[in-house]
Amino acid sequence: MNIFKYIMFNFSRMIILIILVCIVTFTLVVNSPIDPIRQYIGEGNTVSIEQRGEIEKYWGLDESKIDRFINWSSNLLKGDLGESLIFRKSVISVISERAINSLFLMVSAFILSGMVGYILGLIMGKYRDSLLDKIIKSICITFTATPTFWVGILMLIIFSVKLKIFPIGFSVPIGITTDNINILEKIHHAILPIITLTLVFVPNVAMHTRSKTIEVLQSDYVLFAIAKGESEKSILKNHIFKNTVLPAVTIQFGSFSEIFGGSVLAESVFSYPGLGSTVVQAGLGGDIPLLLGTTIITAIFVFMGNFIADILHMAMNPMIREEKV
Repeated sequence: MNIFKYIMFNFSRMIILIILVCIVTFTLVVNSPIDPIRQYIGEGNTVSIEQRGEIEKYWGLDESKIDRFINWSSNLLKGDLGESLIFRKSVISVISERAINSLFLMVSAFILSGMVGYILGLIMGKYRDSLLDKIIKSICITFTATPTFWVGILMLIIFSVKLKIFPIGFSVPIGITTDNINILEKIHHAILPIITLTLVFVPNVAMHTRSKTIEVLQSDYVLFAIAKGESEKSILKNHIFKNTVLPAVTIQFGSFSEIFGGSVLAESVFSYPGLGSTVVQAGLGGDIPLLLGTTIITAIFVFMGNFIADILHMAMNPMIREEKV
């Protein structure tokens, strides 16, 4: 199998995955106990039976579930994800607006947690059972057992409420539109959510790299290199780095779905307008088109993360490349 066939094979797998996600998500959403019309008009408001019927007809809720799925699938094939019931505009425009904010958060947290986690893992492995190793390991274990929303609230209390260094939430200052702020102000508002996500995902890579580093340092080839008088810098470059970076990359790319799940909580805590908070709004508001659209985009996002990890594996390891291609 050449590289083109390998890419097409994975592309066909993504298509099958999207079809299954569409079927399962649609089934779960239309059978959920949430009444989209009740959510739309609000709990304190009432409408007549005739008005309710008109709303159902306008949204297509008076049709059978199978007809609704067929209509929605047909529009999806044309690139139309429908209209959001909450935002009153197309789902694609809502997702494209929110996806930029979420991608900035997730990509920043992904890179930072991967780099910091890998370096901390190397330090812990190199100085195994030392005081430094025990301190870093204790911090990693603490954050591993700590929910994302709790870390976010802690960050808000310390850095926003007490120290007043960072804003308490949102992606822009209150009363100012996105077009009227510069990139530095946007970064200033995104720092706390990024730190929150980074702290939660650093332990995953750090602990794995620590155990892998210890395993490499205890291997026969490293002991032989030490006996030959090879320098620490050479051992780090030729043995430890080569044997630990690939598993770390695998672990990091494999956590794509977890980072997205963490961003849902972080965006909710910081009132940050991204895809995560949009999913929560769509779910609570019974906005079926928006919920289905964000679910499909998320599935593609996670699949692409795993696919990139595979490509990197093949690029960095010739044995894996020969096995897969």
